[in-house]
Amino acid sequence: MQERGNVVKIGLLAVAVAGLASGLVLTALGRDDSASVLWWAGVLPVLAALLMEIVRSLVRGEVGLDIVAALSMSAALAAGETLAAAVVAVMYAGGSFLESHAEGRARRAMHDLLARVPRLATRHRNGALEEVALDDIIPGDRLLIRQGDVVPVDGKVAAATAYLDTSALTGESLPLRLSLGAEAMSGSTNAGEAFDLVATRIAKESTYAGIVRLVEEAQQSKAPMSRLADRWSLGFLAVTVALAAATWWQTGDHIRAVAVLVVATPCPLILAVPVALVAGLSRAAHFGVLIKGAKALEAMARIHTLVLDKTGTLTEGRPQISRIESRRGFQDGEILRLAAALDQASKHPVAQAIVAEARARGLALPVPTEITEFPGEGVAGLVDGREVVVGGDAFVLRRAGHPPGHHVAASAGAVLVAVAIDGHLAGYILMADALRTGAAAVLDSLRHNGIRRILLATGDRRDVAEQVAKAVSLDGLHAGLTPDQKVLLVLSERKNGPVMMVGDGVNDAPALASADVGVAMGARGAAASAEAADVVLLVDHIDRLAPGVEIAKGARRIAIQSVAAGIGLSLLGMVAAALGHLTPVQGAVLQEAIDVAVIMNALRVLAIDPRFQVSRTSGDAVHDGASG
Repeated sequence: MQERGNVVKIGLLAVAVAGLASGLVLTALGRDDSASVLWWAGVLPVLAALLMEIVRSLVRGEVGLDIVAALSMSAALAAGETLAAAVVAVMYAGGSFLESHAEGRARRAMHDLLARVPRLATRHRNGALEEVALDDIIPGDRLLIRQGDVVPVDGKVAAATAYLDTSALTGESLPLRLSLGAEAMSGSTNAGEAFDLVATRIAKESTYAGIVRLVEEAQQSKAPMSRLADRWSLGFLAVTVALAAATWWQTGDHIRAVAVLVVATPCPLILAVPVALVAGLSRAAHFGVLIKGAKALEAMARIHTLVLDKTGTLTEGRPQISRIESRRGFQDGEILRLAAALDQASKHPVAQAIVAEARARGLALPVPTEITEFPGEGVAGLVDGREVVVGGDAFVLRRAGHPPGHHVAASAGAVLVAVAIDGHLAGYILMADALRTGAAAVLDSLRHNGIRRILLATGDRRDVAEQVAKAVSLDGLHAGLTPDQKVLLVLSERKNGPVMMVGDGVNDAPALASADVGVAMGARGAAASAEAADVVLLVDHIDRLAPGVEIAKGARRIAIQSVAAGIGLSLLGMVAAALGHLTPVQGAVLQEAIDVAVIMNALRVLAIDPRFQVSRTSGDAVHDGASG
């Protein structure tokens, strides 16, 4: 449909240009009557299309400045100013085409996302490979991802190493190196050798499918600011008609009245706002911030209060080793190696976090034997012939034959893991939900961009929340909240201005939906939170929020600048025409120059370069030698 509309606009522009140009040639040859006929021929198709659009708008209950364009062309033809009418027709058709072209350029990043949707996947089956449709993939299927392939569904890497290009999703310029068992996001491209992927989600529930759905919603939206522009256009229409009528009444010169109408056609209001806001959506997507439409973009630009969830938002949302306290001369590395080797036999999240940290440090983990796991307490077994016990303090000391003693002090919310080796307490591994890297800098940047209040809202205990709050600058802390209490907090904060809520879990979904702007952390987070949110950060890094807000504010500022400059120049031109300083032809050329200028200015949104620099996504960023 959009392509067809572009073809029609190109055709109308071609007819109008042909009519104007051929008429000017005949005028130069002294054949004014024939020139006038050609100008009529160039104007009528454009005028007919314009009248049809006006009728469709009136049926929808919309009244805009297309009426001024129709009045100016009609008045110019009636007054015998066929050249002016032809110029208006060319400039109106050209402006309409330029608007379409500008919006197309602004949406390019969005279209790139849609164009990358894979249709088929290569699946291992009975010792052979087969091509299957995405809808036929089920969790557990083993897929072959060849070099250059787009990952079709979310899954886990089933190879020692995989290199993925996530630039189309997150704006990350360098490929990411993922190790065995790491999660791969659908929509990324294999930038290395072929590898196997074990599917964890069906296609329609995968990251990329969700992103595409959000993109399609974004493309169909119309911002409140655009509707406000439509309402402003009524006032501008009234001023235009009143000034033209007053000019004719005072001077008796209908040509001046026509010039007033011509110089007001069309209005920057209906050009600059949609172009700037759609460009803002595209620019934000480049930084991994998917905004669900121009309405959310404009709301994001006016936020005064930010409410943050803790777990998974300000913090990583999973336990990590904060430090190791050794005893009896044991080395930290040896404690971690033996504990992690034994914990390979446990599925407990804390055990898996210890294993992950040991692997990240490059420690070789032998296979444990004679394993006994005690649910809720710990695990015991042999590692390299040594007796190892890992678990809670009381459990480990009891298994080692020691009475409970004084152990290392742990901060609020920390997890204390004791380790015994060969019947002796070897030390403690302290686990904590670490604050996200750069969280404090992100909040400082958001304050710099006009957010006045930042609050922490969590269902966790207050002492745990206070440990996190010490590291960042907050205006308030609310702990122990249920989902409905988070909603009440968001609603109560509205008295201070528009509110943005950031969260990642199912329990955050009601608050995200009740906020002026709800932001979900990571496209792979809880489906409920992503569905309820107005904005989705495509990677689980809160630092993406800062450039998103900066781009939203920049897009709105540029849109307002374009409208103010365009209307101001149009009003000056109308006054000049009323005073007889502009002919209808000169007025038409001047107004269309203004329209081109405001569209070009609106496209500056695509060049916004946020001051805040985002961090790398999870995984090791590497240079792709092939790309030079």
